[in-house]
Amino acid sequence: MSGYLTTHVLDTARGCPAKGLRIELFRLQGEARTHLKTLTTNDDGRTDEQILPEAEFETGVYELVFHAGNYLTASGTPAEDPRFLDVVPLRFGMSEASHYHVPLLLSPFGYSTYRGS
Repeated sequence: MSGYLTTHVLDTARGCPAKGLRIELFRLQGEARTHLKTLTTNDDGRTDEQILPEAEFETGVYELVFHAGNYLTASGTPAEDPRFLDVVPLRFGMSEASHYHVPLLLSPFGYSTYRGS
């Protein structure tokens, strides 16, 4: 089995998938941080394609950057200045070729993540 990467973003304050949230993927190698792609979540809070498909999968250290502030503003959440959560970076390692699912549970004042299935 080859590896691949997916995500799912849920707006826990509103109780719904986070539609229209921009996500960037970076690969980290030492001090180098390489942008691999930018995707946006769909109606279900998922991306229409795998973030990192099997053909592009490599073990290593990665970072998903969730642009939460823009999403929260677009969803009607009143913005304080500065917004408590704006950009949410999640840095994680993938050590074997398997399915890595990195969901984000998001609210205006907190978030959590875990390795899902």
